[in-house]
Amino acid sequence: MTISPLRGELTIPGDKSISHRCVMFGALAKGTTRVENFLQGADCLSTISCFQSMGISIENNTSRILVHGKGLHGLTAPKSVLDCGNSGTTTRLISGILAAQPFSSRLTGDDSIKKRPMGRIITPLIEMGANITSESGNGCAPLYIRGQNLKGISYCSPVASAQVKSAVLLAGLYAEGITTVTEPYLSRNHTELMLGGFGAKVECNGSTAALTPPKELFAQEIFVPGDISSAAYFLTAAALIPGSELLIKNVGINPTRDGILRVYRDMGADITLLNKRTSSGEPVADILVRGGTFHGTTIRGSIIPALIDELPIIAVAACFAEGETVISDAAELKVKESNRIAVMTEGLAAMGADVTETEDGMIIKGGRPLKSAFIDSCLDHRIAMSFSIAGLLCGDMPHIKGRDCVNISYPDFYKDLKRLMS
Repeated sequence: MTISPLRGELTIPGDKSISHRCVMFGALAKGTTRVENFLQGADCLSTISCFQSMGISIENNTSRILVHGKGLHGLTAPKSVLDCGNSGTTTRLISGILAAQPFSSRLTGDDSIKKRPMGRIITPLIEMGANITSESGNGCAPLYIRGQNLKGISYCSPVASAQVKSAVLLAGLYAEGITTVTEPYLSRNHTELMLGGFGAKVECNGSTAALTPPKELFAQEIFVPGDISSAAYFLTAAALIPGSELLIKNVGINPTRDGILRVYRDMGADITLLNKRTSSGEPVADILVRGGTFHGTTIRGSIIPALIDELPIIAVAACFAEGETVISDAAELKVKESNRIAVMTEGLAAMGADVTETEDGMIIKGGRPLKSAFIDSCLDHRIAMSFSIAGLLCGDMPHIKGRDCVNISYPDFYKDLKRLMS
C-alpha cells in the first residue's frame, strides 16, 4: 500500500473538555448561554442529558446549542438515575455540583465508568461536608449523593487532574468561604478560565486555584475551539509522512494542553502556528504541519498533564522515530477509559514494535517495521484512533475491534481520515 502525503485543510470537532463545561456552567448561570462549535460526541451529549433531567432547557442544533440557565440554585431533583454514559468528566464534575444541591441524586454510567476511580473526588468533597457513597463499596460509580451545606477547604490533590480540581471548585461555588486546590503540576485550566468568564472570582498562582463563591453566574456567548486531542491524530500522520502539508484550523492551544506540540518539535517535527488569537478566553491558532522525520525523546514530569490524552498517539509516533523514546510519570493512563499503558503496549507489540511496558509508562525503540494485527480498542476512543493512524503510517490497516467508539469524541474521524487519504 502506497502511503500518500496528507495535504489540504481540516477543521476538527470542538474541544470535549470545554464543551462539557459550557453546558454545566451555562445551566448554573442566569440567562441563555449560546455555544458555537459544540462537540456532538457521546460524552458531551451525556452531560446535556443529565442537566435536562434536572430541569434545564437545552436546545441542540447540530454544532450550536442554547443553554437556558436557571442560576446557581435553579436545578431540580432528577426523577431517575443520572446516566453519565462513558464520560468521566460528566461523572466527576457533576458530583461537585450535586454535592451542594437541596436534593438527593444517583449517578451511574457504562461498564467503563463503573471501574474508574471516584475516590479521588469523593475524598475532598466529603472534607467539604458532602455526603457521597459508592453504592458498590469500591470507590466507583454508581454514586449516591445527598446534597449538603458545604464549607470551603484548601485541598492538596495527590494527582494533577483537571477533573478532580474542577469537581472541588464547582462544589466551592456553593461553599461557605474560599475553596483552594493545589496540584503537584498544573492540569488543564479550562474551568478556571471559563468560571472567570461567567463572573466568578478565581485567582490562580502556579498550580493553585482559589475560588470565592459568587452570588450568581451570568450567561455567555462561547465559541468552542477545535480539540487539540482530536487534532493530534492527523498532526501525527502529517508530521511523519514525507511530502505532507496539512493545515488544521481553529485549534485550541491552551498552554495546559499543548504538550504534544512541544514534544513533537523536540522530536524534530515541522510545526508552525498561524493566525494566533484568543476566542472566549482560550488561545487558538491554525496549525500548519509538514512531513519530515522524528527522533526519540524523553517525556516525563510536569509536561505529562498537558498531553495525557495524547500519549497513545505519541507512542505510535515513537515507533516511527529514530532511536528510543521513554514515557514515564504517566500512571494516570491506567485509569482512563482503559489501561492505556497496557493496551497500547500489547497492540503495538502485536504490530511488530519494540515496546516495553513500565510501571508508569513505556519504552519504545523506533525503526522496526509495523504490520497489520488484530487490535482490541477496549471501547477506548483514543486507542481506536491511535491504531488507525498506526495503520495509515505503516500502509497496513489493522482490524480494530470496537472501532465505532470514536463517536465518544470524534464522530467523523473515519470520514475525515478517508478524505485526507484519497
